[in-house]
Amino acid sequence: MSTKDFVEKDYYKVLGVPKDATEAEIKKAYRKLAREFHPDANKGDAKAEERFKEISEAHDVLGDTKRRKEYDEARTLFGNGGYRPGPGGGGSFNFDLGDLFGGAPGQGGGGGGFGGGLGDVFGGLFNRGGAGTRTHARRGQDIESEVTLSFTEAVDGATVPLRMSSQAPCKACSGTGDKNGTPRVCPTCVGTGQVSRGAGGGFSLTDPCADCKGRGLIAQDPCEVCKGSGRATSARTMQVRIPAGVSDGQRIRLRGKGAPGEQGGPAGDLYVVVHVDAHPVFGRKGDNLTVTVPVTFPEAALGGEVKVPTLGGPPVTLKLPAGTPNGRTMRARGKGATRKDGTRGDLLVTIEVLVPSDLSGKAKESLESYREATAGPDPRAELFQAAKGA
Repeated sequence: MSTKDFVEKDYYKVLGVPKDATEAEIKKAYRKLAREFHPDANKGDAKAEERFKEISEAHDVLGDTKRRKEYDEARTLFGNGGYRPGPGGGGSFNFDLGDLFGGAPGQGGGGGGFGGGLGDVFGGLFNRGGAGTRTHARRGQDIESEVTLSFTEAVDGATVPLRMSSQAPCKACSGTGDKNGTPRVCPTCVGTGQVSRGAGGGFSLTDPCADCKGRGLIAQDPCEVCKGSGRATSARTMQVRIPAGVSDGQRIRLRGKGAPGEQGGPAGDLYVVVHVDAHPVFGRKGDNLTVTVPVTFPEAALGGEVKVPTLGGPPVTLKLPAGTPNGRTMRARGKGATRKDGTRGDLLVTIEVLVPSDLSGKAKESLESYREATAGPDPRAELFQAAKGA
C-alpha cells in the first residue's frame, strides 16, 4: 500500500463502521468480514481475496489506537485528495496527491526540493510504502539428525529414511497464531518484527521484537494448538541420499531440507551426522580400504600367489615375492572406497606371517634341518653392538 492510498482510502467505510466507532465495534466488524471473505472460505475467488486484503489493511490501521489517530489526522489535513486550510484560511485549492507523495524533484507542480516526495516522510511515519517497508519472511530453523550406516553403505553410498521433528507453520491456524486466522499488527514494532535501541555515539542496534517474537504479528485470539506462536511441531520422514565414501563422524549439510520457513521465507538446512559400523574384515584409511592377510612361513619364505578378499567383489590374487617379511603392505589398485569423483581408492593388504604353535614330529625335524642349513652369524650381533655404543 502506498502512502497516497493510506490517505485516500476510507477504512471506516471498508469495515462499515462510523468514524466514532469504539474499539469493540471495529473489532466485531472486522471479525465478521474476515470470516466472510477469508481465502480459505472462498477458494479460487480473486475478488474475495482482494476484499479480505482491504479488510485486513483497514483493521491494521483502525485496530491500533496510535495509528488510527495518525490516520485521522492525515485525513483531516489532506481530506479526499485536496488540501484543507484551517479556519480563517483564504479559500481552498486542490492538487494531485501523486505530485505530493510520489513526485521526484522537478516533477509535478512543486518543482523540486522534496527529494522523493512526502511519501518518504509518511512512509516512515506509518511504516507503509517507501524504503521503510519490511517483509516478515523468516528462514526456517536448521535441523540436525544422525544416521548409522553399515561399513559397506558408507563405502558405496546409500539412501536412508530419516524421521525428523521440526517447527513448521501451525496447520490449525495456517501459521497466523490466531484461532480465526486474523492476527493484528504488533503495536510495539509496527509490524517490522524488530525494534531499535541506542548504542551510544549516534549508533543504534536492532533486536527482534520481544512482544511478537520477531513475527510482526500478535494473535487477537491465540490458537489453542500453537498458543499464538504460529509454529507447531511437525514430524516427517525424508529419504536422504548419503554419498559414497563418507567416514565415521562426518557431518553432511543438505541445503533447504530443514524446517520450513515462515511467511514465504526459505527453509533451513539439514545437518546429518554419520556413524559407521565397524567391519569384521576390512578397515578404512581415507579413500583406501585395509585388510590383514595371514600367510604361512613357507609362503613368505618361498613366495607364491595369495588370494585376497575385496569388499563386495570377487577376490584378487596378489603375487607374494620370496622372502616377504611379516608386516609388509601390498596394494591392490582400485579396490578401495569410492571417491567424490567416482574413482576408487586402493586396497592395502598387510601380510601377517603365521608362526605355528604346535609342530608335529616330522615338521619339527624339518625345521631343525632348516636351522642347521641356514646357520650363520648371529642376526642380533649388530643390535647389541649398537646398544653398547649408544
